[in-house]
Amino acid sequence: MNKIVGDNLKVLRKSKNMSQEEVADHLQISQSAYARMERGESTSWTIHFIKICEVFEVVPEELVKKGLGDSVYESLMNTGRQTEIAMLGVYRKIIKQYELQIEDLKMIIKHLNKGKN
Repeated sequence: MNKIVGDNLKVLRKSKNMSQEEVADHLQISQSAYARMERGESTSWTIHFIKICEVFEVVPEELVKKGLGDSVYESLMNTGRQTEIAMLGVYRKIIKQYELQIEDLKMIIKHLNKGKN
């Protein structure tokens, strides 16, 4: 059970972009004590069970669920993919704006060149 919870702690921490030290600060323990929890070398996670669930915004069942890492990883990948798609849309709009500006500049240059002749 310690290994399952430890693996879940690591996945949850990474999904929140937190360091071991940040989580340890929330739990008011040392970073090394938290690291032992993640490695499955300590049962002290049981003492901090409720606080851990609050920090990672999970229900208690999720913390002890085998394979939680897979579902969190899939969720992160889906979120990452959605962000990527949204960014592509933004880039396309920016490119379109530049293309329109280039066309405007070509027209201005063409008009200026007519004045020289």
